[in-house]
Amino acid sequence: MAKTALKRPGSPIGRKGPRKANPAYKRRAREPWTAADVSKLKQLAKGNTPTGVMSIKLQRPVTAIRSKAQREGISLRPVNRSPYNRRSKAAKRR
Repeated sequence: MAKTALKRPGSPIGRKGPRKANPAYKRRAREPWTAADVSKLKQLAKGNTPTGVMSIKLQRPVTAIRSKAQREGISLRPVNRSPYNRRSKAAKRR
């Protein structure tokens, strides 16, 4: 009897098909951005949405979202965080 291929639970060895069978987003690599996609990106960035959630909502990889935001001049940095991790004056008095 011939030995079957070694199959490990987290490894692509011995597995047929794509590496990730059911990704959280459809592969839209190199698909052009529409005006609706860009406006949705601006809306999500304004609402402090994390890039991981944006990738699922826009069905694009996180790196594509970051690069498009940089090209469009959209800041993905949360606006509700204080700079340099400073505490408020009330918290320092305690």
